[in-house]
Amino acid sequence: MRVLVVEDDPDLSRQLVTALTDAGYAVDSATDGEEGYFLGETEPYDVVVLDVGLPKMDGISVLEQWRRANRNMPVIILTARDRWSDKVAGMDAGADDYVAKPFHMEELLARIRAQVRRSAGHARAEIECGPLRLDTKTARITLDGQPVRLTSHEYRLLAYLMHHNGRVVSRTELVEHLYDQDFDRDSNTIEVFIGRLRKKIPPEMIKTVRGLGYRLSKEGDDA
Repeated sequence: MRVLVVEDDPDLSRQLVTALTDAGYAVDSATDGEEGYFLGETEPYDVVVLDVGLPKMDGISVLEQWRRANRNMPVIILTARDRWSDKVAGMDAGADDYVAKPFHMEELLARIRAQVRRSAGHARAEIECGPLRLDTKTARITLDGQPVRLTSHEYRLLAYLMHHNGRVVSRTELVEHLYDQDFDRDSNTIEVFIGRLRKKIPPEMIKTVRGLGYRLSKEGDDA
């Protein structure tokens, strides 16, 4: 999954990027409202972490402009603990959740996981597709109860397909959601990772839909 962090405090921004990267996300970051707005307007993200107090354009204005432009990705705003008015303004502007500073990183990561799941239509922390199970809390995938050994990119790809299981996902969508802005994006690498995954799970579970992309479905399900 791909995350945008918009935070002007360099230390906190660095901590957020490190924690999210370690948790398996592809992460882009911005340090002011104008840059953050531009990235959120032009790039597809699965969730955005947006500070309210930003230079050049405040977080509420950024969020309001995104929503007016029908940018519907989940947004979690970061507010000062004693600024209840920011929380109200953020929710009214279209925020999906908020976290008050200072916060525990694990709390924010849990809220991010929840927003990613909900936006994909999943309410539970565990996502199942036939014999595959993804535990979003631990970022682990098992096959018939046994752990599947995956590289970070293989995990991102399979986790994205599991979040959207049963739906055809194009190569372009996979590239846009699996890699950060600075990654050398080559759609051919998706084919390589798909080939590797088919050696680690029942290969018939990942179906190639010619000209459209890939669909993860239950073993033997041709629907």
